Amino acid sequence: MPDLLGRKFTANEPNRVYVGDMYLPACDRGGKNMYLATVIDAYSRKLAGYALADHMRVSLVIDALAHAHGVRGSLDGAIFHSDRGSVYTSQAFRNYCSSLGVRQPMGAVGTSADNALAESFNAL
Repeated sequence: MPDLLGRKFTANEPNRVYVGDMYLPACDRGGKNMYLATVIDAYSRKLAGYALADHMRVSLVIDALAHAHGVRGSLDGAIFHSDRGSVYTSQAFRNYCSSLGVRQPMGAVGTSADNALAESFNAL
């Protein structure tokens, strides 16, 4: 899906535009790296959902969006913007977004500025 945000990471109301990313925070659990997937509300700039796991499989980002769905309620009609990482382009994640009524635009390949809100949130 094309980039619907065009680097304008704003929303006129909460629960309409979300951005997400996955990264490796500086933590270790029994010798294993832990990966964090985040879902950020573009209106409030607050964390709406997250998941933490010792893997980077698609279930991690599905769990993060499921957490946002559980906390925020219906995501029907919302936008979830991400980079073009393999977990976000996977058929499983696309199907999950579709089941929630979530549109899934993405930034360009290799352009972190196209997902700047999520990238800067994870830099904290």
